[in-house]
Amino acid sequence: MKHVEEMAVQAVGKVLNDPSRPLKERFRALFTLRNLGGTCAIENIARCFGDPSALLKHELAYCLGQMKDPAAIPTLVRILKDLKQEPIVRHEAAEALGAIGSSESVAVLEEFAHDSHAVVAETCQLALAKIAWLQSEESKQDKFAESPYSSIDPAPPFLKESPVEDDKKLLLDTSKPLFERYRAMFSLRNCGSPEAITALAEGLKCPSSALFRHEIAYVLGQAQEEISVPYLKEVLQDTDEMAMVRHECAEALGSIATEECFELLQKYVEDAETLVRESCQVALDMCEYENSQVVSVRPTHFCRCSRKLLYESSLTRERIRQFFMRGPQVVLLLCILPRMRHLLLYSTLLVRVWATHK
Repeated sequence: MKHVEEMAVQAVGKVLNDPSRPLKERFRALFTLRNLGGTCAIENIARCFGDPSALLKHELAYCLGQMKDPAAIPTLVRILKDLKQEPIVRHEAAEALGAIGSSESVAVLEEFAHDSHAVVAETCQLALAKIAWLQSEESKQDKFAESPYSSIDPAPPFLKESPVEDDKKLLLDTSKPLFERYRAMFSLRNCGSPEAITALAEGLKCPSSALFRHEIAYVLGQAQEEISVPYLKEVLQDTDEMAMVRHECAEALGSIATEECFELLQKYVEDAETLVRESCQVALDMCEYENSQVVSVRPTHFCRCSRKLLYESSLTRERIRQFFMRGPQVVLLLCILPRMRHLLLYSTLLVRVWATHK
């Protein structure tokens, strides 16, 4: 069965590494590999770093970090050291090293902590602070397990809850260490009140760090609160803003998925910036997913746990095991999704995996 599982992973890996496939299909394949995990999945993800799409490559690095598998460290170190890679890709590789949290990454993170690209340098500094925090007594507190989000973040929320105004003050104080401001950011995200979301949204105007602004957009996408739409919209429309910030705003709008979000994303799907353009394409797919639900109440697993909400229903290793044990006739049973319009894609993927096995 292990051999069969590896064949299934390879089949999904072929989708990821096929440049002729639509980007949204390759993203689904990527998140399927992330969910499956293991050395074979990591190898298939690593093979894709030669792709021309910075958006896809930065997502590859993100997924390797979220897998939290030390086997991914050599690949991430290679990408961080590769000065030909786009800064957003190198930044994500550094953040992924922080997510894995191994002390063996400290040397390379220190090497690039003063990189010529601010987003790379700041990310390395954050990752070093995260690794140091992981080795502290505070990190062992069980309280941190209570977060409603399953993502491995670049900084932990504060252990002790503070008034929103206190966290907001720290969040916007550019004289404070970035790691502490990030902790305030994730504390506000976990709070999730309208006041907390508005406080976060004000961070989109922080002039000191594009990395900080892009992370604000990311957490607003996780929160999926409609009150943040005007703030995200303003940044997406600002063509003077850095592409990595605008791209994250586009994906956040895709997560929120209101009609206004959909119309706005359609407007920028042909943006001059490739990173923004591709993000709008993926975000429109996320909008479709969010609006195709057949249940009135969304499970927390789907609405709060992942950076890319669409892909959390990708194939798991257990589903593949069941599939190969029972055959293609149970494809539909194994592809139960809360959004039925995406059922066909996953059943098609399973059929292709089955065909490869046969």
